[in-house]
Amino acid sequence: MKPTTAILIGAGDRGARAYAPYALKNPHELKIIGVAEPNELRRDKIKQEHNLSTEDCFHSWEDLLTKEKTADIAIICTMDREHFGPTMKALELGYHVLLEKPMSPDPKECIAMEQQAEKFNKQLTICHVLRYTDFWSTIKKVIEDGKIGDVASIQLNENVEVMHMSHSFVRGNWKKKEDSSPMILQKSCHDMDIIRYVINKKCERVSSYGSLMHFRKENMPAGAPKRCLDGCPAAQSCPFHAGNYYLGEGRGWARKFTEDTSNEGIIKALNETDYGKCVYQLDNDVVDHQVVNMEFEDGATATFSMCGFTREQTRTVQIMGTKGELRGNMTENQISYYDFLTKHETVIKFDSPTGGHGGGDLGIMRDFLIDIQQSDRSKSVSSASNSLSSHLMAFAAEESRLNKGTSIELDTFYNNLSKQYSVME
Repeated sequence: MKPTTAILIGAGDRGARAYAPYALKNPHELKIIGVAEPNELRRDKIKQEHNLSTEDCFHSWEDLLTKEKTADIAIICTMDREHFGPTMKALELGYHVLLEKPMSPDPKECIAMEQQAEKFNKQLTICHVLRYTDFWSTIKKVIEDGKIGDVASIQLNENVEVMHMSHSFVRGNWKKKEDSSPMILQKSCHDMDIIRYVINKKCERVSSYGSLMHFRKENMPAGAPKRCLDGCPAAQSCPFHAGNYYLGEGRGWARKFTEDTSNEGIIKALNETDYGKCVYQLDNDVVDHQVVNMEFEDGATATFSMCGFTREQTRTVQIMGTKGELRGNMTENQISYYDFLTKHETVIKFDSPTGGHGGGDLGIMRDFLIDIQQSDRSKSVSSASNSLSSHLMAFAAEESRLNKGTSIELDTFYNNLSKQYSVME
């Protein structure tokens, strides 16, 4: 059989480093035959790695998708607010689509994309990569097998890690809601989705609290300049000093904002980009901590906490059932579940994962290529219809947070959005 052919729209970190490499490692399964990317250096890198011709490389998705359908699938990894256009057009042209999360910062666009996939009978898979990890798929199986009885409550903590917070959500591309998405959607739609996935029940209502507490101008050190390299008096006492961090332990993050990761290249980028600015003097507005409370159809509850002030980047989970309790830590890469009757604890430790997100990046590519061969689109683990419900949980949580924790009924919320979308059509 010939390999599945793909076009790549967006050759940033997720497109070029998470998904496109699958074709290089598995050329018998996948072949990249075209790319659309406005950044010339990134576009040329994909061109060289995948042996593309100049005619197969485009500056914009509009240029690429004005042509007739040229491949089997479209891998779309643009910025959040640029998901809708290429996804709708690709589905219309007959592509199956693998779309980086979140679907869109606009809930009406999420509804439209799900309907577009159904209209053209094409697979639209959202990159909820946690579902494809050994860690979370095993947790789901433990629950389905009845090992801990009926789920009464879930507590999930997303520890963003303080320097990841400062890099991505204070200085980086996702620092402003209007340019990207609210934090609960951009970073934590993974978590809304995985809670919904493992509990496998309808969420009926949510409430949420959170704020941008720390990374604000009133908290900057006295006399701090706008750029860290311009002689900050707090250089030795501030953990977020750009020079100390990106030329030291954070050098790996530097490759995300400069192709030249030499000392000179990093210093040049710090003098020219937001990554060199004081974290207390930017225009960021996404929250640095947030909690969400959820109630499901049978009375089960879940609590989610995202915090940017943690020493490691990981997720920890505790699931309380009527017959036992499950605990897990993604950094430790193990789970355990305890039986209330026998007092026996079963510990499951997973092998070191291959690829990013605990092996989820590899897993979703592999399963997506299988899914597009099926006639029943609903069987996909991360189809648009399955993802829409968890996206709506995130949208409702943000609505609640902005309204001082008001409880949001999901059915009412969805019905109101559907009416708005009908008017928009």
